[in-house]
Order: sequence, then C-alpha cells, then structure tokens
Amino acid sequence: MNIETEKENIQTHIDKGNFHAAINLSISAMNECRRNEDQAGVDEFIEFIRAIVDIMADRFGSK
Repeated sequence: MNIETEKENIQTHIDKGNFHAAINLSISAMNECRRNEDQAGVDEFIEFIRAIVDIMADRFGSK
C-alpha cells in the first residue's frame, strides 16, 4: 500500500465532512499495515485517526 496515496484518498472524505468514512478507511489502512508487519505505517495511521478526531472535536465539541 502507498500510505501517502491512501491518506490523500481519506483526506477527500475529511474535506467533504464524511468523518465516518475517513475513520473507517483509516482503520482499514492501519489494519493492512498491521497484517503486513509495517509498524511505522500502523503508527502513521493511528496519528491520522487522532488528527481526524481533533478536527471533529474542534468542529462539533463543546467550547
């Protein structure tokens, strides 16, 4: 898997506000990295998921 290409694809969902799809795709990508024993990729997608959660918290969370 090309991690940067996958993240660009996921980013299109974030840009449209489709956070459900973005997180699901990120988890799927993380799991693919895990199956391929690519710990750096796993870590990268965990950070990406955290960033998505931060965006949702900023937009929808209490101030």
